[in-house]
Amino acid sequence: MSELLKYGGPVFWLQAALAFLAIVYVLERLLYFHGVRVNAADFLLGISNHIRRKAFAEAIHEADRVPGPVGRIVHSVLIRHHMERKDLREIADEAVCMEVPRIEKNLRALLGIALVAPLAGLLGTSLGLLDVFTEIREAEGEVALAHLAEGTFLSLVTTAAGLCIATCSYVFYLTMLGKAKRLLYRLQRTGIEVVNLIVDARSNSEIVSFREEVEAQQEKERESRSGES
Repeated sequence: MSELLKYGGPVFWLQAALAFLAIVYVLERLLYFHGVRVNAADFLLGISNHIRRKAFAEAIHEADRVPGPVGRIVHSVLIRHHMERKDLREIADEAVCMEVPRIEKNLRALLGIALVAPLAGLLGTSLGLLDVFTEIREAEGEVALAHLAEGTFLSLVTTAAGLCIATCSYVFYLTMLGKAKRLLYRLQRTGIEVVNLIVDARSNSEIVSFREEVEAQQEKERESRSGES
């Protein structure tokens, strides 16, 4: 490895820096997605129990206890539960949009490394070949074939390193991008479900069940009979 760093030149050092940054970005994203994992089904089940009882203070407190974007989106909707359905949907969408920069953080940088690394490898190869042919042109006698092969091999090291860095970076970029899209979908679905729970709780409070209506009618009949007697 030390020999590759010695003969790779400054381009190889640049590629080493790109590889280090790629590793840092991948680890940061993995830790982020691991930290925001929440069982949305169980969380919404607990929230729905509070909403049905109109206990919005308890629902807001439970949403505050959940770390990550899921809790923040549910909290944003719950604190404005008195608003209309259309406004609640807009609030949920805005809350999801506010989470996009956090979710997509460092993804563009990872894609940039995947694009720049092979270009840096081609630059190192070109510079290495230029040195080889410069030595051939300036040589007065014959140049050893082994020497030329060694110089060409070392010039191709940067290309191989660039392709390895680019391939790994792009694979991890696609993986992280898939995780980000799935998380955004879950956040949008969570926001919609919370809005539906709030609206359903309102409508249930305004609907009188058939049993209650029958009992009220019977009570009126008993009162009318007692009044006639």
